[in-house]
Amino acid sequence: MRFACVFPGQGSQSVGMMNGYADFPIVRKTFAEASDILGQDFWAVAEDGPADKVNLTVNTQPLMLMAGVAVYRAWESLGGDAKPFFMAGHSLGEYTALVASGVLAFADALSLVRFRAEAMQLAVPEGVGAMAAILGLEDELVRAVCKQVTDASDGELLEPANFNSPGQIVIAGHRNAVMRGMELAASKGAKRTLMLPVSVPSHCSLMSEAAEKMQQKLELVTLMRPKIPVLHNADVQQHDEPAEIKKILVRQLCEPVRWTETIRSFAAAGVLHVMECGPGKVLSGLNKRIDGNVQSFALTDGIALQHAAAVLM
Repeated sequence: MRFACVFPGQGSQSVGMMNGYADFPIVRKTFAEASDILGQDFWAVAEDGPADKVNLTVNTQPLMLMAGVAVYRAWESLGGDAKPFFMAGHSLGEYTALVASGVLAFADALSLVRFRAEAMQLAVPEGVGAMAAILGLEDELVRAVCKQVTDASDGELLEPANFNSPGQIVIAGHRNAVMRGMELAASKGAKRTLMLPVSVPSHCSLMSEAAEKMQQKLELVTLMRPKIPVLHNADVQQHDEPAEIKKILVRQLCEPVRWTETIRSFAAAGVLHVMECGPGKVLSGLNKRIDGNVQSFALTDGIALQHAAAVLM
């Protein structure tokens, strides 16, 4: 049976998000390993918060990475020979997928995502950029809205950032441009527009400065060829050569997350079971809307892990 593993990014974090994995010592061990590397007690952050601390970008990115790695290691600890046919991660989750596939050492990934978070925050001063969800419009119409707003603006830009599922697209850019895009999308029939509570306009050209810094940082890191193919956000392709993987990670900061195409690529390859490794059910919800024939398993706790193992191993 072909199945895939996917890893969530920012937006799936919450205080107490690891409570359901108490029966897996490897989870606590993974957090202890990560905390030693970064010099911060991340288990306490995940367990006790407060929410503001959990949601702080420089904490959230390494926190979600270690959570995804911990859950995948818990899955592996259940035994069995079943291996994912593909892996993918949503935005930040792509780094988790690269750890799980053997491309990135865990310690290197932790350092990279913390650096990534800092570079993203520094690239655009707080209040300058924004992101918003547009619900109920076709992809091409959202692209047209972004182009119209950008063309009419004096140096401000608006771009699609996440193609999350049919009819759910996130736009990013300068705050004023995002607000105009929301108004224009509503006038063209969007069912809803929603400003997202983020301080960084991810996956758009405003991240070019962060992308340059990441390129320099990645030159210092050793990557391996993947043991399991990873479909990347920016081009929905798998890359085996470390140099190419570094290039696609740099592109990822400035280009949209093509999640709809990712899940459809899974299905086209005969993958109809997808495990979401990490807290929350965000990706499982998106996957269901993308292809109703794809069965998702959100590994939100030990019971869900055991159930997935019974089906897939």
